[in-house]
Amino acid sequence: MSMCDLARSLGFLLPLLLACVLCGFTPLAHASKSFEDVRCKCICPPYRDISGHIYNKNVSQKDCNCLHVVEPMPVPGHDVEAYCLLCECKYEERSSTTIKVTIIIYLSVVGSLLLYMMFLLLVDPLIRKHESYTQPLRNEEDSEDARSSASARLGRANSVLERVEGAQQRWKRQVQEQRKTVFDRHKMLS
Repeated sequence: MSMCDLARSLGFLLPLLLACVLCGFTPLAHASKSFEDVRCKCICPPYRDISGHIYNKNVSQKDCNCLHVVEPMPVPGHDVEAYCLLCECKYEERSSTTIKVTIIIYLSVVGSLLLYMMFLLLVDPLIRKHESYTQPLRNEEDSEDARSSASARLGRANSVLERVEGAQQRWKRQVQEQRKTVFDRHKMLS
């Protein structure tokens, strides 16, 4: 599969995936507050021989207390008040619609960046002249020649494209130097 075929298939799949996600969230966004959006959370510390525990229950804000949330009550009837005084209950509310919209925006941004990357991958061969990326490792004189030609190229880098090419050439030189040191070390160890 060529790079163009891959870019085309990703170009068609990404909008389709985004449309599916948007359609999947639409019915949920119109619903009223679901039971997952509100809850009462009670954190009860250890009490006598009972270990601490966290209780969650979907109740209204007025019913957010130990008596309504902690079920089953781990203490006998006469210790319930003392146990409930130790528990800390908080009413928590979230907006699942806001969360869904944020996720949709995030996926849209990532998708548009992927499309832009595919566009650049398709346009890059048209803009640049074809040059071979793999060069055989020679000796240090070749790498010095490459450095001098790259520094001359950087001296006249006035356009954005030339600066990007200069950065790519520096990166390629670093990779070649790393390969050379790896191969030299490998030969020494063998």
